[in-house]
Amino acid sequence: MKHTSHESIQKRLHFVLFTLLLTGFTQAQQLIEVTGTIKNTESHKGIADVRINAENSEDTTVTDGEGNFKLRTRVKIPFRIVITKEGFTTQNFEILSLSSKIAVELNPQNTIINEVVISASRTPEKVLRSPVAIEKIDIKTIRESPAASFYETLENVKGLQLLTSSLTLKVPNSRGFNSPNNFRFMQLVDGVDVQSATLGVPLGNAIGPTELDIQSMEITPGAASALYGMNAVNGLASLQTKDPFTSEGISLYFKGGVNHVDHISHTTAPLGESAIRIAKVLDKNWAIKINASYLSGVDWISDNHTDQNPNSLITANPQFSLPDNPAEDLWNKYGDERNNRTTVKVNYNGKPTTFNVSRTGYYEKDLVNPEVKNIKFDAGLYYRFGDQWKTSYVYRYGLLDGTFQRGNKIRLQNATVQNHKVELAGKELTFRAYMSIENTGDSYNLKPLADNLDLTNLSNSNWKNIFQNVLQESLNNGIDLNAALIAARREADKNRVVPGTAAFEQLKNTIIGINNWDSANAGIAGAPPTGGAKLEQRSRFYQGEITYDFTRWVKVFSLLAGADYRLYSITPDGNNFVDFERPVNERNIPLADGTFGKNVMYRKYGVFVQLTKLFFEDKLKVNLALRADRNPEFETKFNPRISVVYSPVNQHNFRVSFQNGYRFPSLFEALSFVNNGNVRRVGGLSKANEGLGYLDNSYTLVSIDQFTASVNKDIDAGESPGQAALKNKGLLVVANLPKLQPEKVNSFEVGYKSSLLNGKLVIDWDFYYNVYEGFLGQVEVAVPKSGKVGSDNAVLDMLDRSKQDRYRVYTNSSSTYKSVGTALGIRYNWIKNYTINLNVSYNDLVSSNTSDLFITAFNTPKWSVNVSVGNREIIKNIGFTVAMRWQDRFLWESPLASGEVPAYYTIDAQATWRIPEIKASVKLGATNLLNRRYFQYAAGPEIGGLYYLAFTYDLKL
Repeated sequence: MKHTSHESIQKRLHFVLFTLLLTGFTQAQQLIEVTGTIKNTESHKGIADVRINAENSEDTTVTDGEGNFKLRTRVKIPFRIVITKEGFTTQNFEILSLSSKIAVELNPQNTIINEVVISASRTPEKVLRSPVAIEKIDIKTIRESPAASFYETLENVKGLQLLTSSLTLKVPNSRGFNSPNNFRFMQLVDGVDVQSATLGVPLGNAIGPTELDIQSMEITPGAASALYGMNAVNGLASLQTKDPFTSEGISLYFKGGVNHVDHISHTTAPLGESAIRIAKVLDKNWAIKINASYLSGVDWISDNHTDQNPNSLITANPQFSLPDNPAEDLWNKYGDERNNRTTVKVNYNGKPTTFNVSRTGYYEKDLVNPEVKNIKFDAGLYYRFGDQWKTSYVYRYGLLDGTFQRGNKIRLQNATVQNHKVELAGKELTFRAYMSIENTGDSYNLKPLADNLDLTNLSNSNWKNIFQNVLQESLNNGIDLNAALIAARREADKNRVVPGTAAFEQLKNTIIGINNWDSANAGIAGAPPTGGAKLEQRSRFYQGEITYDFTRWVKVFSLLAGADYRLYSITPDGNNFVDFERPVNERNIPLADGTFGKNVMYRKYGVFVQLTKLFFEDKLKVNLALRADRNPEFETKFNPRISVVYSPVNQHNFRVSFQNGYRFPSLFEALSFVNNGNVRRVGGLSKANEGLGYLDNSYTLVSIDQFTASVNKDIDAGESPGQAALKNKGLLVVANLPKLQPEKVNSFEVGYKSSLLNGKLVIDWDFYYNVYEGFLGQVEVAVPKSGKVGSDNAVLDMLDRSKQDRYRVYTNSSSTYKSVGTALGIRYNWIKNYTINLNVSYNDLVSSNTSDLFITAFNTPKWSVNVSVGNREIIKNIGFTVAMRWQDRFLWESPLASGEVPAYYTIDAQATWRIPEIKASVKLGATNLLNRRYFQYAAGPEIGGLYYLAFTYDLKL
């Protein structure tokens, strides 16, 4: 009996223990919910977008617009939550029970002291102690910016220029040598390079994040080659998007606006943009994110009639004062360039006279439909495991219209770029691989379009003969010279299609659809056009990269190392890229299958290592980096960087750095083979030159202009053309272009960044001195068909355009360029939440050693100033920002157009009304509020006022 009782008690104990264990196990697995509110200790108002994380887990949530949150977790009570928000002191709170809703207040903190950046050293570090100049634009700044889009916020960044090529294309640059297709400034979106391979234009805002998904932007003005290689000699823009695990929900964005309100170049036009973001945490480990946006509007229009070949130049008619210049070359007119210029010879006032005359050409506004659109889509699947590891797959798609300037103006129409990216990231290891796919769709080149519109009417020789005969007849009849020149042009253009007519549109669309920029059979009356303007480029590039932080193995200092590999694969199109293994005279002829030969390959790879060490109680930080880059076409190049940051206290930080950067020639600079309207634009590699001779058997165009002017003068004085040519042969300069090499920059920088008055005042100053060697640019040369340069036959060939081949060659400068600049930024948090920002930048090209064959193209104003004043909440839930931007006048130089860009200023403004009750905000804004029209570069669009109303709605899931 006792024994039975003992067994019974033992069984009951086992049952109780099992029940307790089961209950504990069930509780450990049970999903619990913690609710509460996070408020500001100063205003006692709820704070939006505060992150709440269950300690030692990946369970996270964020607060809504009123500071409320719900955190779901399987962590067993008791546990701690970590509460973080940029601009506030981090707090820990212990959860002991679920009996009541918790309430926590956060203290505002000195933001700048704790602000973290990643791109300066590829590792997280406080912005104050960055080894180089860097600017961070956080989500708060983006939301309060008066810019029409988040990307245009870059216009107000210290030391940065943002060129507007189109509503859809914005191109950043810093520290000089600017261009609308900037090879020297790198743009990354979540680590992916968004530079278009064949177009050569950065597509950061056309394929990058939407307004709803952007989290922050980090801008590094100046060389970043030591860590990023290739295209980062002038700077880096790194864009980060929102994490679906911490920014979950559905968001909607609508923007409506108008531009062209003054009706000068177009009637008032609507602009619209819509976007949606969906982010959902599927469970503890999985999340998805989807973004889509659509923008449409009427583009800014380029219609500047500045003549860059005025009568005063020897390439025009300097001996005559003519109201209507027959040799004009207008900025935004195509078909009237020097390669479309001819000489007509008549008897005038009883003696032989030579006139330089251009073909008439067509204005850009008649060749381009200004309506543009931009479609963006991205979708990502995210998985996290363990304590630190995350992996993801992201697909991006962008379709855009727009106009940008390369050697010519290119009109993008339904051009697409796609990205596929896979990534594995942990605390120490990051591996990323991605592919970019480019297709130019229905795009076209304005220069061959204008050329072939004219040539379909008359060949150059027939047009010249008619012009010359009518001019002589008019002069014989006593007509005034200027009127006679106008009459001659009118007669030569008599059968030319006229913009605005059905015939013009039909012919234009036919030429745009032809993928052949040559025009050998043009000018035959009644014959269909044989020359086209279609831009048919398809390319892919593949990139793989890996970084690893060895710090925990080394211990005595921080050590980061990485490697990357990139391969370009370009489909030859016969106009821009060709198969160099084919004979020269067959490179532009399609094969039986319609292709132009084998794909063009171009590759590079590199490795880097970075060492960081702290000394003197962490007051001194020394950063050393070394990168080696290899391209099979060139020798291996090494890019070192050394920087020292001294911080006697957190508020004061001094830095000094030296680095050099090599930039391998871009794909276009190395291997292009473009028919540019009787001038072929070519890459500088020897394989492109084989059989053509432009590197070693050519005269410079500058010297040919001098030679031609002097020869014409002697011919008009009675000498024969042959005698005049040989007499002036000494004016011709042999080009002797060097073998193409990577471009090099040595960059010296000092800076100071501080936070004073308990964070109310922030001062950021930097100074740089850059030395460029082997600078890459373009030189136009002529190759004689009848002999070697220096021979009499070669000299005589320079008299006849049909006996020479013209090339515009990418090559290295023989000069050493030195540039200097400084930038000062001041931010002051004034009384009652007013914030004042001021930055001033100075950039100048101080010297070059010798006279160059090609133009310098520094293309940067000496002085620029940005000032903004704002208050996030001037009254309850309503804030505003006003920003003024001014820049000095400067000289713009490019192969397409050169001339002075006048000084200008603009005022942007916005007011935002937050509506917490429906989790929405309304933003009313204007860029160029006063509608003071300006242009940013020669032949660029004229930019007026844009006025908009935007609505954002956030629904937390």
